[in-house]
Amino acid sequence: MYGESNWSLRPGRAEDIETMAELRAIVMRDDLVRLGRYDEHRVRQRLRDGFSPEHTSVIETDGGFAGCVTLRPYEGGEGLYLEHFYLAPEAQGRGLGTAVLRELLTRADEAAAPVRLVVLQGSAARRLYEREGFTYESEDPVDVLLTREPRAAAAPA
Repeated sequence: MYGESNWSLRPGRAEDIETMAELRAIVMRDDLVRLGRYDEHRVRQRLRDGFSPEHTSVIETDGGFAGCVTLRPYEGGEGLYLEHFYLAPEAQGRGLGTAVLRELLTRADEAAAPVRLVVLQGSAARRLYEREGFTYESEDPVDVLLTREPRAAAAPA
């Protein structure tokens, strides 16, 4: 399990883009193949096209690359948009995704900002998001849009 001291977020840099694009291709392959949407070039290019280093964080464990996540202003209205949240296969299933997501949601709550994200139909990641308070907003044959309203900060004791 990942505790508070076993991982960190560092700001994304332009030189991270190819490592992140490759991770996206690895992590999304099975779901995209299942949906009949896997394209060797497009899976990497979509990350490159939408890469915004100023809103992206690299997830590190023991000082090494373990994943990435982007939390940027939502273009369709108020709040934030969570995207490009990928963990290296060897970092999955041990609580790291939950720990990172909770950190990001705490920041969103402090800003009183709703958070939206899209998850692929049938993706196991949807369970993580729903456990953390995301609810269904809409869907199409490929994607499901989920939203989480901000939670009030706990009063100091």
